[in-house]
Amino acid sequence: MKLRHELKHEINFADHLLLKNRLRKILPHDRHVGPEGEYLVRSLYFDDPFDRALTEKISGVNLREKFRIRCYNQDFSWIRLEKKSKRRGLSHKQAARLTEDEVRSILDGEYTFLLKSDIPLLQEFYFNLTSRLLRPCVIVEYYREPFVHPAGNTRVTLDRDIRTSGRNIDFFAIDPLQIPTDVAFAVLEVKYDQFLPEFIADAIQIGPRRSGAFSKYAHSRKYD
Repeated sequence: MKLRHELKHEINFADHLLLKNRLRKILPHDRHVGPEGEYLVRSLYFDDPFDRALTEKISGVNLREKFRIRCYNQDFSWIRLEKKSKRRGLSHKQAARLTEDEVRSILDGEYTFLLKSDIPLLQEFYFNLTSRLLRPCVIVEYYREPFVHPAGNTRVTLDRDIRTSGRNIDFFAIDPLQIPTDVAFAVLEVKYDQFLPEFIADAIQIGPRRSGAFSKYAHSRKYD
């Protein structure tokens, strides 16, 4: 299992503007961005009846995991299942493609097809749906500006306008009613493998800011 470092900082409007302008001068964007340098992320999170993923996150459990279904720019022709794992402060992500019809089946409680898949992650998701009674619980949507650099496999993202669906879990809704979260303005995320290049570490320095185990999922669950 390949583990990565992951740092998160809540930032205000001024910090976001400063970092955006600074990073655009030294790092290329992810190749999937639109004309404005961003894309729209929509994630549907799953949890069990006891909210295990939520409580483990809040409690800071060292070994934890959660499942989500994600798409970009409301393009439902490209959807994937993701499993995010945490191990002693390091992160790991696995992903597998799903079709729109498959996601609709999952949301209708019909997911036997996952067991028949030859993709281990889909089989594992089936096991969790049936044994732990995972169910969709909240949608999180936001605009992301991603920057990348090959050294350290570094990825720096600025996530703004973070919204939640509340109790509405219609993954395929167009322009759904959403609730703004209480994030200061945006979230800076920094992910890398063995090392973070020094020039990037210097570029993201903006003074003392609240950082640590921030979770869009946990923030969004406040509103359901």
